[in-house]
Formats: sequence, structure tokens, C-alpha cells
Amino acid sequence: MAITLTQIAQYLDHHNLNYKLDAAYNQIITGVTGDNLDRFVVVIQLDEEGEFFKLFAPDILPGVQHHAYKEVILQTLLGISWETKMLQWEYDASDGEIRAIIEFPLEDGTLTERQFYRCLTALVEIVDTTIPKVKEIMMAVPENSSDDLAVGERLLLTIQNEAPGLLDLIAQALEARKRRGQTLTPED
Repeated sequence: MAITLTQIAQYLDHHNLNYKLDAAYNQIITGVTGDNLDRFVVVIQLDEEGEFFKLFAPDILPGVQHHAYKEVILQTLLGISWETKMLQWEYDASDGEIRAIIEFPLEDGTLTERQFYRCLTALVEIVDTTIPKVKEIMMAVPENSSDDLAVGERLLLTIQNEAPGLLDLIAQALEARKRRGQTLTPED
């Protein structure tokens, strides 16, 4: 059954969204504005003759490829993928592109307008709330810093954001260990 770009274009028309249909690449390109982000690009792509649907925000977080804390940034995005429905974060190691994507097979079904807008709304909301926070963290940590204190602060911030309550548990465990007269050594 699948779906066509023309049908998706009609969905966009119903909501008066501007777009560019690129049949050569089986894509529709549009732009959206969130509460926190200026306009960003969203690509709607159909593969496998309309039987596989993709909705993504390309190159949404530049500057990560050579960032001193790339691993922490990618772990943060991976944690967000774990906590949210539908949306995944992709990283292209060859050029450093990070994209937010929702994709799934349609196979013998179709994509209703309601399903399409649920996907579009989820992508926009998650990107709009996540990217400003990650950019703020990237700016707060000096590039190429070898300062152990900065690394520790960054790690604590990530733990606080990704696992609320975990820092309290760690503090309690350290305090209990201290009360028992044990100290942490590098061998621990």
C-alpha cells in the first residue's frame, strides 16, 4: 500500500506549511520553528517505493566531531533516545553529522495524516528541548581542556541530567563507605 510524496505534500498543505518537493531524492524538505530554536530543516524521505518512512532533522548539532567531550555528548543523546518514544539520534563518524530521526516501515499499510503529525510534532518538540541544552553544555566546557576538574564537573552535570537521583545514591554510598572506615583507592 505504502504512501507517496504527493500524499505527504497534501498533509503539509492542510497545515499551510511551506516545503520543497524533490522527487529525484524521494524527499520533501521543510523548515520548522520551535520555542527554543530558530528555524531548522526537516526532511521527509520515502524509501523502498514508499514502504519505508523517514523524518529527520539533518546536521542538527555541528561541532561535535572534534569536541573534547564528544563521547559524553553522544552518550547524552543516546540516553535521550532511551527515554523518548520514536526518536533516535544518529551520528555519522565520517563527517560528524548528528541528526534526529524517526523512521519505520509501512510495508502493507499507509501513513495517516494523524500519524504523520504525531511524528513531526515529536521530532520538533524533542529537538527543540534537547539541542539548546546540549549546546549550552558544549559551550560551558572549554575545548581541548585537560583540566580534570572541568572533566569531573561535566561528568556530574551529565549524570544529573541523565539519571536524576543517581548523584544522591553515589553520595550516600560514599558516606556509608567512609563510616565503615573504607576509602576509595585506585584499585577500587
